[in-house]
Amino acid sequence: MAGLGQPRLALLAGYLVLSAVLFGLYGWDKSAARRGARRTPEATLQLLALLGGWPGALVGQRLFRHKTRKRSFQVVFWCAVVANSAAFAWLATALPAGPG
Repeated sequence: MAGLGQPRLALLAGYLVLSAVLFGLYGWDKSAARRGARRTPEATLQLLALLGGWPGALVGQRLFRHKTRKRSFQVVFWCAVVANSAAFAWLATALPAGPG
């Protein structure tokens, strides 16, 4: 990861942490749905996806087969992915690179 620089590494670390958290939340929410227990609000899942956790959310959706059939959820989710990807592209070019 030479040449990434501290700000870019922090951005990458943020994505990894949010993705791990959101992956876990999808598993937790699927389990809660099966048990009839209190669920994670959809707004929470969508906000964390928008903030950068969407890669983990995508893996969680597929692995746990959770929230994949609810069309309204998927529309909002993919809008969040596009918005976050655009913000990431801008940030990745705006943040200073490392030395070298």
